[in-house]
Amino acid sequence: MSLSDLECEALDHKGFVVLPGFMGPALIASIRARIEELFAEEGEQAGSEFKQEEGSRRLANLVDKGSVFREVIMEPVVLAYVDHVLGHEYKLSSLNARSADPETSVTQPLHADMAALPDGRGFWVCNTVWMLDDFSEENGAIRCVPGSHEWGKLPRDAMNDPVAHHPHEVLVTGEAGTVIVMNAHLWHGGMQNKTAHPRLALHAFYVRRDKPQQQYQKRLLRPEVQKECGEELRWLLALDDPINDKLSANPEVRSGFLK
Repeated sequence: MSLSDLECEALDHKGFVVLPGFMGPALIASIRARIEELFAEEGEQAGSEFKQEEGSRRLANLVDKGSVFREVIMEPVVLAYVDHVLGHEYKLSSLNARSADPETSVTQPLHADMAALPDGRGFWVCNTVWMLDDFSEENGAIRCVPGSHEWGKLPRDAMNDPVAHHPHEVLVTGEAGTVIVMNAHLWHGGMQNKTAHPRLALHAFYVRRDKPQQQYQKRLLRPEVQKECGEELRWLLALDDPINDKLSANPEVRSGFLK
């Protein structure tokens, strides 16, 4: 797939692109139904494979928990945008869900995913946010600082208070079905949900192949799920990649990448 010049410019200079209406009603309903099943099944343990967050419900390791999730991470149109950010050599790092609770969620500090700064090879993290509810100014939209992915610094090192308003920040809103593709070095964070209803999204996070996975897929996926994975999916999950095994299985290497 070829990206338009406007899309390339948005990713290159703003650091994100918004794809309205990307998911149809049937896909949204399927993803939401499975997520609600998992929240009910996992209860207080939901999200514990990665992290739990006060004021939000989380799920982690979703590749292992439903075929609909494996379809999402393989979506070729979205992967074309990921490829533009990271180059051809990338892999899935993690697939999580986050539901900002009504009235009790908090504004996240501005951050870059995995506290990542570009290295000598360039950018190495890219996130995709799949809106399963409308994102509005009131219910926890994503704020980001356009162009900050090129600054080579983290908000925590450049701001007195990364939770505070940044003079150049913008809010990214959209209707359910929208997908955001974001250079994850971009300064960003979820806002507080001030409404009476939860705000749900799926986060499919990709990383360059020479970096550890945030969630080591080979260790997390059940053997029966791994057997179901075709060649392309196995490549995307780095299931047969010995270099990934060394990177992602080593706790000393991984310790700085679990943010």
